[in-house]
Amino acid sequence: MINKNLTANNYIQRNDLDKNLNSKIKKTFTKIFKQICNDILNNKKIFNIFEKSFHFNFNKKDLKKFNRFNTIAIIGMGGSILGAQAMHNFLKKKIKKKVFFFDNLYEEDILNLKKNFKSKNVLYIIISKSGNTIETISNLFSLSILKKRNRNIIIITEKKDNILYILAKKFDLYFIEHKSHIGGRYSVLSEVGIVPAFLMGLNIEELRKNLKKYLKNKSKEKNFLKESTTILANILQKEKKNNLIFLNYEPKLSKFLQWCQQLIAESLGKKGKGFLPFISEMPKDNHSLLQLYLDGPKDKIFIIFSYKHEEKLMINTKKFTNRFDFLHKKKITDVKEAQKNALIKIFNSKKISFREFTIKNLNEETLGELFCYFILETIIIGKMLNLNPFNQPAVEDVKIIAKKILN
Repeated sequence: MINKNLTANNYIQRNDLDKNLNSKIKKTFTKIFKQICNDILNNKKIFNIFEKSFHFNFNKKDLKKFNRFNTIAIIGMGGSILGAQAMHNFLKKKIKKKVFFFDNLYEEDILNLKKNFKSKNVLYIIISKSGNTIETISNLFSLSILKKRNRNIIIITEKKDNILYILAKKFDLYFIEHKSHIGGRYSVLSEVGIVPAFLMGLNIEELRKNLKKYLKNKSKEKNFLKESTTILANILQKEKKNNLIFLNYEPKLSKFLQWCQQLIAESLGKKGKGFLPFISEMPKDNHSLLQLYLDGPKDKIFIIFSYKHEEKLMINTKKFTNRFDFLHKKKITDVKEAQKNALIKIFNSKKISFREFTIKNLNEETLGELFCYFILETIIIGKMLNLNPFNQPAVEDVKIIAKKILN
């Protein structure tokens, strides 16, 4: 598949697939795809997030009053914050504000923010679908920012009996309702991701511009989606390869891949099935993990991510030695591209299955397309395998026990 924003291809070895499953899986795809297209106009279904007229629970005019803040602290866990982090990492050059992310329990991060920034000069965005996420609530209270009618706090949560909603009402804070039918890991294109994107100064219209690209019949994007979902569902059903290794050649994609990691692991890791997504930073990991990748257990599918662009910095070796003439007048991107292409040649010679995504443009439209594609791919694979891609029952057990221990 090739379009103006990215190129994507699957290079999967035949022996990794079960031929007997192919026709059945393809029929299942057609049924699921049709249902998704029907659900787009239903504002109570998750797929409505792809609709251009998707209704947000906020008004842009109301949000503009928060634009005066040049420092933003976003507090959340998992899907509540990973999307905003991915946008910040991917589009950092466009963002002129200082943005801090509180996505874990690190006392030092809280103390540094309190020490270096006056609370009144920071915009705090607190996000939790349930409104009761222990880590989010712990960070919020540790920051000691709650005051009556505090005008530098935005709370995004469900409108029900939870601690964040209760605090929003008690202290008369700016509140945005988190739609109950949109799970955290699928919420990046809803209020959860769009509010931080807008306040970071990104173009939210461009971010949501081409979200239905993969749902157009007879399009190359739809054909690629069908090919990919049927291949990956087949591999999971065969149960011989369950490690998904993201080989990342572009640092600006690191947080996006962390978003993908949660999406795939939490959606498909059920009933003894699922991929274990692992992010490998390349070419650095050539010197630590590549030996295992190429000569270790054959239980992995690789996905190569890179960004095709030109750099100005030129390597000059002539001043120092003649032994590295092959590097003279080369750019860093040339070296990375050579190492990536060398690895692809080895994959082909060793008959190792892989996929490749090459980013052409670092902009909002491209990122929106990537979010859309991986959401669709993950949900469809889950449905093909009769897994519920929307819940996370095992995680809930840990949350319940943790609360009991703290009581």
